[in-house]
Amino acid sequence: NHAKDVPSDRFYAMTTLDELRARTQLAKKAGVDITAVTQMTIWGNHSATQYPDFYNAKINGTSAAQVINDETWLKETFVSTVQQRGAAVIKARGSSSAASAANAIITGVNHLVTDTPAGESFSMCRRSKGEYGVDEGLIFSFPCRREHGELKVVENLEFNDFGRERFNTTLNELRSERDTVKSLGLLD
Repeated sequence: NHAKDVPSDRFYAMTTLDELRARTQLAKKAGVDITAVTQMTIWGNHSATQYPDFYNAKINGTSAAQVINDETWLKETFVSTVQQRGAAVIKARGSSSAASAANAIITGVNHLVTDTPAGESFSMCRRSKGEYGVDEGLIFSFPCRREHGELKVVENLEFNDFGRERFNTTLNELRSERDTVKSLGLLD
């Protein structure tokens, strides 16, 4: 970073709006309130390659994939809807949804200053320390928890082949973006 006197662990990027959109889609499909959807992780980049991880998400404590029981909808409709939602809102409205973004900012900041309830997590982009094989120093959205004032990445989540492919796609996009910025001399 270019703010050398500021510790790098104080920089974040939000994927809260993406997570809220994903939780909303799962809640609608399952016919439940959004509060029933937990552990919904947005992996990777805030772009059309982000991976909304429905396999590790829960609905009322049960696997979202098991509750919805429609893998085609989850893999095709759900994932693409979440990935493209921002563009769809801009196309329909002619601008982004300021109210949704403001709500996501409030929610995201609250995640950073309030310890996370047991059994829950939230999505946040932060500097990788090598978790899940993500290059150290790369800004990447992970499942996170705040515990005793410290932001921690949730460990030991597993991917099936579909999830691993989506994870790698967004990871490779971020690597490419980093390398492009480095080639322009904008990063050390």
